[in-house]
Amino acid sequence: MSPESSPYSHPDAPVRHSYPVTVAHAGIGTAVSLTMRTLPYAVVRFGVLLGFTAATIVWFVVTVGGASLLGATIHPWVGTFWLVAGLGAYGWAWWFVVRYALYLITAGHVAVLTELVTTGRIGAGSEGMFAYGKRIVLERFGEVNVLFGVDLLVRGIVHAFNRTLSLISRLIPLPALRLVVRLANAVVRATTAYITQTIFSYNLARGDGNVWRSSKDALIYYGQNSTELLKTAVWIVVVDIVLTVALWAVMLAPAFVLAAILPASAKAAGFVVALAIAALLASNVRQAFLKPVFLVMIMTRFHALVRHQAINLEWDERLSHVSRKFGQLKDNASAAPAPPLSPAAPAAAPGI
Repeated sequence: MSPESSPYSHPDAPVRHSYPVTVAHAGIGTAVSLTMRTLPYAVVRFGVLLGFTAATIVWFVVTVGGASLLGATIHPWVGTFWLVAGLGAYGWAWWFVVRYALYLITAGHVAVLTELVTTGRIGAGSEGMFAYGKRIVLERFGEVNVLFGVDLLVRGIVHAFNRTLSLISRLIPLPALRLVVRLANAVVRATTAYITQTIFSYNLARGDGNVWRSSKDALIYYGQNSTELLKTAVWIVVVDIVLTVALWAVMLAPAFVLAAILPASAKAAGFVVALAIAALLASNVRQAFLKPVFLVMIMTRFHALVRHQAINLEWDERLSHVSRKFGQLKDNASAAPAPPLSPAAPAAAPGI
């Protein structure tokens, strides 16, 4: 983590930042355009997910088939042990290897997107996107790892906020109104991952040496702009449903073709396997190519909303009441050593 704060960070000013924003319109057209400009990251993510899907298929055959074979030929307990060990190995591989690798890829992607949103080009026009993303991740490797922990804290805080909405829905007697609140909860939950990645983008753009502090401020900005961000989230949920259904229909088509040409004896098993593979492929395409579009929609909207916006510290108190984890985030921000200001850094943002 960099020991200095950038000239764009103003932790004691009403407006906490002064980084530029070059994106004029934070809509789906802008999101698609920025996603296409950074398409190689989506392709790499798809490659990782596709490799994990292939490994999942092999794992399923080895684990389930091996458990069945060992249980039948040696002892049922041996088969059960094999199955449990296989499930544990799969969970470890996903949580500690694949998930972290995808997190680092996403960190590089968010770094590139943030550079495009704030400057309109990558690395002053002298670096490729992978070189720039790799450099930022390596330079801020400590910060990226801290943000991996911050990400878990932020998710916990947002989930705590969701639980307050669920409580409200239980207190509302009218079923129709309760349904509206449940839909609102679904929208908030659907955007949780995008919000945490957007906070990472805010940290990069602001450049505060104290990542806990800038994350705390970003959460407050999220709270005070939650209504506008949720309006964007509604469109995301609608578009996601429509495109996911269409994507699954395209991916499932080969399964029906396979079912039609297989012999009757293998048709049922073959159809189930084809459905599973099609579902995994559809999920991979959605994760790699659709979700970045939705991320950019939330990210650009957030940057546009908070530009020149003074922070509302009433949300500090609200979030502290909602979640103990927000208090932990504040404690970490206070405990972190104060980074020295860069000599070129102004005392406050221009125009503040």
